[in-house]
Order: sequence, then structure tokens, then C-alpha cells
Amino acid sequence: MEQRAWSVVLVSLVLTVASAFYTAANLGINTSTNDMISPDVPFRVNNIAFNEAFPETKNVIAVVINARSSEQADEAAEQLADRLAASSDQVRDVYIPAAEPYLQQNAFLLMPEDDLSDLADRLASAAPILGLVSEQPNLKGLADMLDSAADNEDLSGAEELAILLDKMAAIATAQINGVPGNLSWQDLLSGDLESGGALGPQRIVLVQPVFDYSKLKPAQKAIGEIRDTAAKLGLTAENGISVRLTGQPAIDQDELDRVESAGIRSGVLSFVLIFVLLILGLRSFPMVLATASALLMGLVWTAAFATLAIGHLNLISVAFAVLFIGLGVDFGIHLCLRFREEAAKGGDVSGPLKQTFIGIGGALVLTTVSAAAGFFSFLPTDYLGLAELGLISGVGMFVSLVSSLTTLPALLTVLPAVRSAKPLGGGAANIINFDTQGRTILTVAGIAALVSVFSLPFVRFDSNPINLRNKTDESVATFLDLAKDPNTTPYTINVMADTEEEERTLKAALKELGTVDRVVGLDSFVPKNQEDKFYVIDEMGFFLGPVFNQDPATAAPLTDSERLAAFGDLKSAVGKLVALGGEVGAASARLVETLGRLNEGPASLAAFETRLLIYFPRAIERLKTALGAQEVTADDLPSRLTERWMSEDGTRRIEIFAAGGITDNDDLQAFADDVLGVAPTATGSPVTISEAGKAVTGAFQEASLLAFGLIIFILLLVLRRLVDMMLVLVPIVFAGLFTVLTAVALGLPFNLANIIVLPLLLGLGVSSGVHFVIRRRQVSAEGDLLVSSTPRAVMFSALTTIASFGSLALSGHQGMTSMGQLLTIAIGYTLLSTIVILPALMATVWPSSAENVPQST
Repeated sequence: MEQRAWSVVLVSLVLTVASAFYTAANLGINTSTNDMISPDVPFRVNNIAFNEAFPETKNVIAVVINARSSEQADEAAEQLADRLAASSDQVRDVYIPAAEPYLQQNAFLLMPEDDLSDLADRLASAAPILGLVSEQPNLKGLADMLDSAADNEDLSGAEELAILLDKMAAIATAQINGVPGNLSWQDLLSGDLESGGALGPQRIVLVQPVFDYSKLKPAQKAIGEIRDTAAKLGLTAENGISVRLTGQPAIDQDELDRVESAGIRSGVLSFVLIFVLLILGLRSFPMVLATASALLMGLVWTAAFATLAIGHLNLISVAFAVLFIGLGVDFGIHLCLRFREEAAKGGDVSGPLKQTFIGIGGALVLTTVSAAAGFFSFLPTDYLGLAELGLISGVGMFVSLVSSLTTLPALLTVLPAVRSAKPLGGGAANIINFDTQGRTILTVAGIAALVSVFSLPFVRFDSNPINLRNKTDESVATFLDLAKDPNTTPYTINVMADTEEEERTLKAALKELGTVDRVVGLDSFVPKNQEDKFYVIDEMGFFLGPVFNQDPATAAPLTDSERLAAFGDLKSAVGKLVALGGEVGAASARLVETLGRLNEGPASLAAFETRLLIYFPRAIERLKTALGAQEVTADDLPSRLTERWMSEDGTRRIEIFAAGGITDNDDLQAFADDVLGVAPTATGSPVTISEAGKAVTGAFQEASLLAFGLIIFILLLVLRRLVDMMLVLVPIVFAGLFTVLTAVALGLPFNLANIIVLPLLLGLGVSSGVHFVIRRRQVSAEGDLLVSSTPRAVMFSALTTIASFGSLALSGHQGMTSMGQLLTIAIGYTLLSTIVILPALMATVWPSSAENVPQST
């Protein structure tokens, strides 16, 4: 017999090595949350159709650049885009929306009339200042401008002048402290002094990467190229520039990095905890080694099957390993403890093994078939993420059964395992007397279950995949920052229209929705009310004419002595402004104090002059460009802009922005529902998230009914008693209700990751119930069951699974953490229901006498 055992071990090792190499070479990971839903679901059909019509919007990396000024942000974005477009083979396309020449040329025409009038008033007030500085773009020109302002008492309350003085003080302070920073004339003239929020003015570069799907991280090279290029260009924090990456490719890469590190960390911790628990549970190192080896081999075989059958793991099916360990170790523990129990009766190893198979084989097979049926119930659903997990885990149950009935017994035969020792029983009978305390236990459990039922309406399901990501990851943090700004939010919805008439009709209907802020289409880039706007633009050109008559680039630079004298004049002019009081006086006082601390050496004053005026010519040029606008029609729209709003076949794109922004899932749901009511083919992240949530909950309702139906049928077919079937389901029902109550009490929502609590509850709950019920049919009294190896096996099986999922709760990955938390709670309740509530119910159903217990068949 030992010779045959060695043959089984050898074959198992060869199969394991071959499976490991095959899996390592061929198994991929799909981090796309969209692909977890069937492509045949309506919202997925619409999304796919939109991506085919407008491929420029698909799989885009958003490079978010923040700088100290608008000019610096513009320069950084242009430099990065130019370098990537010219030299990178990892980039398919680069586009800067704000740098589109058409938009800059027609900036004033595209502004709302009220905003244009406000800008005209601001520029009219600034015209004298701009004229003096344009004539002399140096410290002398600034000094003359401020001196002129000091002689004009009407400027004492001018907000624009006070802002300029404060900005000059900030630039002086930056130079004193050795910090980068230049005065932004563009921000001063436009009044956009808070652009980009706390990080400063912001520009976004849209990059379509080249994907290498032969790699686990297909966008890794492109992302690395973007980061390396930014660093080589000096777009760094040391120079006052922040470069952050977001968008689906960047988020997916950060997710893979996080999953890798969290998976390794939780895997090591899980292995250590399980190993310790196996030692405590089996009290035999050879048995622990045999169980762990058989479990590991079965896991590798299952991974090879996943590679062969599917080819990849998704964000849900990646948990198959934890499920396999949690349920597979159950087989090993039950078999080893029962083997130890039989070995205590004496004889060589073949006798106890045979009796073990006779005593526990039926329960293992029934457990396998029932758990697999639960997993396979997800195959017909539209939730492909869970369907793939169901297929892998369902087959994994049979793999685990084969491993437990072949490899594990072979290892127990060849290893010096325990063959004649005192059996390890449960000892539960010494703690609780179920004959006398059973009804009390059932009463308390029934009340708790009733309370749990009332908590069901308060269960929350969070279908937003961004909440499964770690908010500290750059890509996720940047995504959330963009979502706060109504102009940059990724939470927009797109609708396609076949004709211009349909586009107008849809836009009119969408604008009437209370959840919609604005609707953008191709015609949004053709200015409205051009005649009225040209009147304002012509006026602006009239009072800014003297400014444009001067070319700042032709002005002669100051000598060192002239610059020193000009700096003295500047301090004198600012001192005169202090006396005017008001906002200007207060700002001037701050500037006087700062200028007094500035080094007056030639190099320092030259640097200060550069900081103040380097962007002045650029601002004047932008003004001149915008003031030179001509009448525009749809025919004048550039192809680079048109192709993003109208496909080759004439399909038109409409983008809808939410009113008030998206602050939570309720806002997102309301926005999506309203738009879908008008345009059923709408797509975009709000629609995807909203409809995916409905698809997932529908899939679980469908799968739950099917799973319970299959399990009930199988249990009735094998156990042949309605009461026995109901007893097996007790742990599932009570554990499920208690888990829901605890999740509601702790504010833990169900999500796309921790939703696997259901298949695990089905698998582990059925397993525990089957072992208890069948063993009760094999013994003469309740006490005999509780002192047998079965309760101990159930307890340590649950504890090892808790250890496995508990390690996920400490992984540091948002999705894994939520999965670990909820599943630890669920498995804990499964253990409680199996070793406390189920025996109490058995004691009531089967009084402790042999003639009342149905015998095993």
C-alpha cells in the first residue's frame, strides 16, 4: 500500500509543478470593473457602442498638472505634450483641451455675455496700468505705474490694484525664501485667482497610451514614459509644479500594484495563522504538513483550471484562492481528525483510513456537490465577475475533494502520522448542556433573527468601484479632486444623436431636468450672440489699443544701476500708496515691509524683475489673440475638436453635467435615472455605476434562489428527510441574518468585492451543517456527537477561514479590507450557528435516545 501511496504523491507533485508553470506563463488579471458585467446587458451595449463611435474618449490617462500660475501650468502642459507626441512610442495620442488654438482665438466669443462684460470692465480699469508696463516691461515701468496710481486718489479702493500689490509681496517673499514663483498676469487680468484650488492653476493633458496586453500591467510602459518625461523636463515639486496621473489605465495600474503588495502581505499572514491553527487543531506536525501540502497542490491545480478555462482573474475571482483555502482546508481537517479518531482504535494505517472514508466520505461528497451547486448558480447571471468566480470555485470544490481523497491519504500513509493516539474531541458537551439549555438558546437566537429581519430594508449596496480603491493612491486621489470641480468632474453622461435635429431635441429635453447643470455638444463651440459680443470686444480693443501698440519684447533692458534706481522708485511709489489707506493702503504696507527685506544686489534685483514680468508679454499676446476673433460658423470648427464630438458616420456626442455635482451615490443614481428617462441609450460613469448596481443585485437575487433550490434538492435527494435538510440549512440562515444585522449596525455596505460573502456562506454553512447532521445520525446521543472529532473539525475549519479572511481585513487595500471585515463577521456567525444553535435545535428535534435518531444510509 505504501508503494501505491508514493506513486500518488509523485504524480501529484508532477501535476503540481506542471500546473504552476502553465499558470505563471498564461494567467492574467483583468482589473476592469466594466468587464465584470455581461456585454449583452443594455448599459454595456450602449457603452461599447459609444466607445466604438468615439475611440478618443476610451482608455485615456488624464495627466493633471498644477502650477503656481496659469502661465507656468500652460507651459508645463505644452512641453509635456510636445515631448510625448514627438518622441514616445508608448503614446497613441496627446491632447490638451485648454490649448486648442480655436478655443484661445475665440475665448471672448465663447464666454457668457455677463462674464464678458465683467472682464471688459476689469480690463478697462487696468488699461492705464497695462499701458505703462507695456511701454517699459521692467522695474521702471512698474514704479511709474504705481506712482501714477498713487497720484490718483480714485484708485484708493481699487480691488485689482490691491490684489496686484499683494501678489508682488508674495513674489518678493518667495524670492527671499528661495521658493519658485512668478507673477501671473493672466490670472490678474482674468480675475481667475483661485484656479485649480489649493494646488494652484490646473491644466489637463489627455494621453491615450499604447497597451501591451502581453504584460500583467498593459499600461505600465506608457505610464512610466509619462513620469520619466515629466521629470526630465523639470516638471517637479522643486520647481513648483505637480504632475499627477489618473484615468482608468492609471487607476488600474495603481490597483494592481496595491493588490500585489496587499495580496503578498495578507497571504503570508494568512499562511502563518492557518499553519498555527492547524497545529493547534490537529496536534500533529506530520498531519499539518500533509494537509497543507494537499491543500497547496489543489490550489495550484485549480489555478491551472482557471487559466485554461478563462485565462484571467478579475477583481472578484481573484478571491478564489481564499475561498479554496477556506473550504478546502475544511476537507483536510475533517479527514485528519476523523482519521485520528479511528487510528486511536488500533491497527495499521490502512484500517483507520478505510474507516475514515466510510465514516466521512459521504459527508465530503455531499458537501462538495452542495457547495459547488451554490457556486455554479452564478453562471447564468449577467454578473460575469462572480460567474467566473463561481466557475473556478465550483470546480475547485471537486479538485479539493479529489486532493483530499487521494493526495492527502497518500501523504498520511508515507509520513509518520499519528496512528494510535487519543482522539481529539470537541468538548462542547462540557460547556453547554443542550438538553436543558437548548430551548433558551433557540429563544435568544430566534429573537436575534427576528431583529435581523427588520434590518433588511436598511442594507446598503455601494456599486461605485472608486470606493473599493485606496483614496491615498495618486490616481484615485486625483480622480476625487477632479470630481469636486463641476468643470473637470469625470461623473458626466454621454448621449449619442444620429442627426443635428435629434441633438437639438435631446439637449432641450435634458436641460429641463432638475439634476442637469449644463449640456454640451458640438454646437456649444459655435459662439452664440456674436453680434452683441463683438460690440463689447470692439470696445475692449479701443481702450486696450495703446497697450498693443507697444511690443514688450523690443524694450531695452535696464542696466544694473538703472534697475537699482528703479527699485528705489518702486519702494517710494509703494510708500505713497500706503498713505491712501483702504485695501490699497493695507496691501502697500505689506509690500513695503517685504521689499525692505529683499536683497538689493544686481543679481537679486534682476531675478526679482524677471519674476514679476516674465509672463507679462505672454498675457498681452493672449489678449491680442482673443481680441482678434472673427465671426465663426460650424464650418470653422477644427477637425481636432470636431472628431471628439462627431464621429465619422455623423453621430453626434452630447455630454451632460450634473447640477450641484456628485457628492454621493444617491446623487449619482438620481442623475443617471433622470438622464436615462430622456435618453435610454445614455452612457458614462454615472450610468455604468448605477446600472451595474442593479445588475449585480439582480444577479444575486437570481443566483440565491437558484442556489438554494439546487442545494435543497440535493440535500433532500441524499438525506431523504425534510427535517435533516432544514437542519443543514440552519447555519446558513442564522449566519446570513446576523451578518446583515451587524453590517447595518456598523455601517458596512455590501459592494462589488465583499458580496462574495453569499457563496462562501453557502459553501461553509452547508459543509458544517452536513457534517453535524450526518455525524448525529451515526452516533447514539447528542453528547456523543459533541465529544467526537466533528465539532472540533467544524470549529477549526471555521477558524482557519476566519484567519484567511481576517488577514484581508489588515491588507491595507480598500476592497480587500471590506471583504475581510464582512466575511470575518459572516464566518464567525457561521461557526456560532453551527456549534451552538444547530446542536440546540438537534437536541429539540432528536431527543438523546438512539431510537429517535434516523440512521445514516
